[in-house]
Amino acid sequence: MASDKRRDVLDERAQTLLRILVDKYIREGQPVGSRTLSRDSGLDLSPATIRNIMSDLEELGFVDSPHTSAGRIPTIKGYRFFVDTLIKLTPPNGDDLLRFAQGLHEVAGDPQALAISVSNLLSAVTRLAGIVTVPRRAQTSLRQIEFLPLSGKRVLAILVVNDREVQNKILNVQRDFSADELRRATNYLNDRFSGRSLSQVREVVLGELRKTRESMNALMVEAIEMAHQVFPDSEPEPEFVMAGETNLMGLEELADVDRLKGLFEAFGRQRDILHLLDQSMRAEGVQIFIGHELGYQLLDNCSIVAAPYVTEDDTMGVLGVIGPTRMAYERVIPIVDVTAKLLGRALKSSP
Repeated sequence: MASDKRRDVLDERAQTLLRILVDKYIREGQPVGSRTLSRDSGLDLSPATIRNIMSDLEELGFVDSPHTSAGRIPTIKGYRFFVDTLIKLTPPNGDDLLRFAQGLHEVAGDPQALAISVSNLLSAVTRLAGIVTVPRRAQTSLRQIEFLPLSGKRVLAILVVNDREVQNKILNVQRDFSADELRRATNYLNDRFSGRSLSQVREVVLGELRKTRESMNALMVEAIEMAHQVFPDSEPEPEFVMAGETNLMGLEELADVDRLKGLFEAFGRQRDILHLLDQSMRAEGVQIFIGHELGYQLLDNCSIVAAPYVTEDDTMGVLGVIGPTRMAYERVIPIVDVTAKLLGRALKSSP
C-alpha cells in the first residue's frame, strides 16, 4: 500500500500529532495550532519540538498552512494517510442499526424501493448525500418471444423472460407483416434463442446483422432486424438514486455558489458519477476516494466513501456517501460498510 513508505517517514510522534490534527480539524473546521496539539497530544514535547514536527509534516505534504492563520490543516495526502493508517473507527450505534433494519424490512422484495430507502437512510444518518446504484438484475434468460401485427407498419413484441416476467415493446418496421409471417419469424427466433441469456442474444443478433445476407431468406433477415430492436446491442448503464444533496449546501467547504452549481451538474450527469462508483464495483470492502483522487475537478473538495453490495458471490451494485473532504470518516466508513452488508442480505432474502 502507498502509505507504507509514508509510515517509514513519520515516526510515532509525528503520526500522533497528525492524527490529533486531522481529528480536530474534522470536528471543528478550524486550523489547528501547536499549542492545541501540545495540550491534546499528551506527549512530553516542547512547543519548539512540536513546531519542528509540524514543519516537517508540511514539507512532506501532509499538512498545509492557510495564509490567514498560524495553524495548519490536513492536505489530501494527510487525509489519505489518516484513513489508511491512523483512523480509529466508530461502529454505528444501536439506534442507527435498528433504523436501517426497519427501513429495509418495509420495502423488502422491491429492489428499486430498497435503493431509494437506503439512499435516504444513508443521508439521514450521516447528514451527507447518500447514493445507491439500482441493483443489477441477475442474469436474465429468454423463454419465449412472440410478434403480433399492429397497424401503421408496427409490430408488438412480447417477451417472456425467466419463466414469468413479461415485457412488451412496439417496433417500427419497414412494411406491414401478416400474422403468418410474424408466426414464422417468431418460430425462427425462438428456435435460435430460447433459453439463452439476453446478453448472448444481443451478441448473436449483432453478429448476424454484420454478416452477408446471401445465406438468409428475406423473412429471416427481417426477423433478425426486428430482434435487434428488441435486443439492442448495448444495455443502458445502471442508474443510481441519490438523497440528501441539499445537505451539502450548508457545509462551509462547499458553500461557494459556483462550486455547488458544478457539483449539482455533476450529479445530474449520471455517467460521470457511475464511472466513479464503478471503481468500487470491482473492489472488496469499503473504498475511499478523497479530493483530486476522484480524478474529477468538480469533486476536488469532496470525498466518496463507497462499498459494493453483494448477494452470494454476485456484486449487485454500489452504495456510499458523498460529502466534503472534511467528513467524519471514522463514523461514515463503518456506516457504509454495515449498510452494504444489510442491503446485500435484504436482496438475498427477496423472492
